[in-house]
Amino acid sequence: MADVKTILRFALVVPLLLASASCSGKKDEPATVPTGAADAVSVPAAPASVPSASASADPAALATTAIAAMSDSDLAGQVLMPYAYGSEATIVDKSSAAGNQGLAGVDTPAQMVAKFHLGGLILVSFAPQDPTGSTNPATNVENPQQVRRLTDGLQAAAKQLPGGAPLMIGTDQEYGVVTRVTDGVTMLPSAMGVGAAGQSPLTEDAWRAAGEELAAMGITVDFAPVADTLGPPANTVIGSRSFGGDPAANGGQVAAAVRGLRAGGVAAGVKHFPGHGHTSGDSHAGLPVITQTAAQLAAQDLPPFRAGVAAGAGVVMSGHLDVQAVDKGVPATFSHKIMTDLLRGSLKFTGVAISDAMNMPPAMTWPAGDAAVRALNAGNDMLLMPPDIAAARDGILAGLKSGSLKRERLVEAVTRILTLKFRTAQNRQPDLGTVNSVAHQQSVAALDAASITLLQGPCTGPLVSGPVTVTAADGRETARVTLVKALQAAGVTVQAAGGKVIHLVGYGDQSIDLDPAAAVTVGMDTPYLLAAAKSPVLVATYSSSQLSLAALASVIAGKTKAPGRSPVAVAGLPRTACP
Repeated sequence: MADVKTILRFALVVPLLLASASCSGKKDEPATVPTGAADAVSVPAAPASVPSASASADPAALATTAIAAMSDSDLAGQVLMPYAYGSEATIVDKSSAAGNQGLAGVDTPAQMVAKFHLGGLILVSFAPQDPTGSTNPATNVENPQQVRRLTDGLQAAAKQLPGGAPLMIGTDQEYGVVTRVTDGVTMLPSAMGVGAAGQSPLTEDAWRAAGEELAAMGITVDFAPVADTLGPPANTVIGSRSFGGDPAANGGQVAAAVRGLRAGGVAAGVKHFPGHGHTSGDSHAGLPVITQTAAQLAAQDLPPFRAGVAAGAGVVMSGHLDVQAVDKGVPATFSHKIMTDLLRGSLKFTGVAISDAMNMPPAMTWPAGDAAVRALNAGNDMLLMPPDIAAARDGILAGLKSGSLKRERLVEAVTRILTLKFRTAQNRQPDLGTVNSVAHQQSVAALDAASITLLQGPCTGPLVSGPVTVTAADGRETARVTLVKALQAAGVTVQAAGGKVIHLVGYGDQSIDLDPAAAVTVGMDTPYLLAAAKSPVLVATYSSSQLSLAALASVIAGKTKAPGRSPVAVAGLPRTACP
C-alpha cells in the first residue's frame, strides 16, 4: 500500500488532474474465515484454468449452445447465487466446512458449485458497522491474492459443469460503509463523496480503476453503484451509499460509474430497484414502504436507474420494497408489475435482473422453494443468497413439473445469465499487479480531492493555525491515526494534546459523539451531524479512506481548496461555504 507521503503527493497535484479531466473545472450540471492447515478439509482441485470465450464469439450463441447441454436441474442451478464459507475453493477449516454443510450439505465452496451446478457465487464479509451485515454471516475475502486464488478455484469447478460456462462471481464493492475487499486495494470515496465532487470524468476514471482491480481478483460483477436517490435523512441503511438527493445529478454519476466498471472489465449491478432512498425503513429488518405517487417515483427514483441501464449496466438488483403506487403490499422483488412491466417495459432493460438477498426478512415470507418460483415469475433471472439452496433448487424443479413455473421463463433467465457471463469472460483478465497501483491511486486521489466540502469556515488558507490535536469518536482510531500522519506529511504540527482540536465523526455517530470545543469537526459519512456541531469550521469528507483523509489534510494545511458541494441538504448550513 502506498505510504502517506505518496498519497499526499497525489492530493497536492490534484488541481492539474482536475483540469485535465474537466476543461471547465466545474461540477456536472444535473443531467436529464482464514484457512487452517491443522484441521483442514480438502478435496482434489480441478484444473486451474479459468473459462473464457473467444473475443470474436457471439455470447448469445455461446449461451444457446451451453443451454442445449443442460438438464432442468442444470438450469435451476444456473439461477442461484449463494454465498459460501471458506477462503479457498477446495480446502477449508472445520468451521467453514460445518457452515457449508449447513448451507448445502458439502464441505467446500467448489463442492457447492459442483453439487448444485451453480451459475454464480457471491463473495461476502461481515463488518460491525456495515448496514448490510445481518445478511452476511460468513467472511471469505481477505486480500487480493487470496481472492484471486479463491475465484480461480471456483471457476475451475464451474468449468466441469454441463455447458462449461464460467461462474458469475459477484460482490458488494460499493466503497464507503459497504466494501467487501478492503485490504490491499485502492479505496474509492463513498458514493456521497463522489456526488459531492460532481465530476463525471473523475468518477468514470476512478470506477475504471475499481473495475480493473475487481477483474484482476476474478470478480465478474460488482453490485454497485447504488442508484437510490436519497430522501429523508433518517434513511441510514442507504445514507452515504447514495450519490445524493438530486435524481438528475445522481443519474450522471451512476452512468459514469457503470461506464468505468465496464471499461475495467466487470459488469455493473445497479441497485435497489426501483429505489430505496425515499423510506427510513430497512429491508434487512422488515418491508419498507414507499409512499410516493407514481409521478414522484418517476421523477425522483427512476432517473438514475434509467441512466445506469442506458450506460450499459449488465445487472439490475431488485429491492425488497413495498412500492404502493405500483403494486401495494407486494415486495418489489416479487412484483411482476415492477420487475417486468416497469424494468423491462418502461426502462427497456435487457440484462440480468437479480433479487436482493433472499435471506432477508421480506423474502422469507414464503418457504425458500416457493419464494424462488415467485421471484422468477416476477421477472428476476438470478436469486441471490437463498437461505436454503437445496430447497430453492427443488422448488424450481417442482414448479417446472407442476406448471407454476414455465420452462420458457427459466430458459429466458438462464439465457440472459449465460450471455452476460460469456460476454464478461471475453475481457482479458488484468494482472494482480494492477491492484492498488500508483496509477489507480492517482485517479482516485483526484476524485477524493474534488469531494472535500467546507460547509463552514475560511475558503482560503489553512483552516486552523498553529499546532493541532486530532481526536475522534469511539471506534475511529484508525482514521484518527491516518489523519495525524497525513497532516504531518503536509507540514502541520500535530500534538498529542494542547493543540487546536480537529474532531472526527463517522457512520452511526450522534450528537453525543461531537466535541463542542473542537476547532474543526469533520464528518466522514453523511454530513447531517454537522448541523449539531459547535465548531467554527465544519468539513465533510463523506469517507474515512486513506486517500480521503490525505485530501482533507491538504485542505486543512491550506495547500488546496475544498471544491466539493454537499449533495444533500444539511439543516442550517449551505451546500458549500465557498461558492
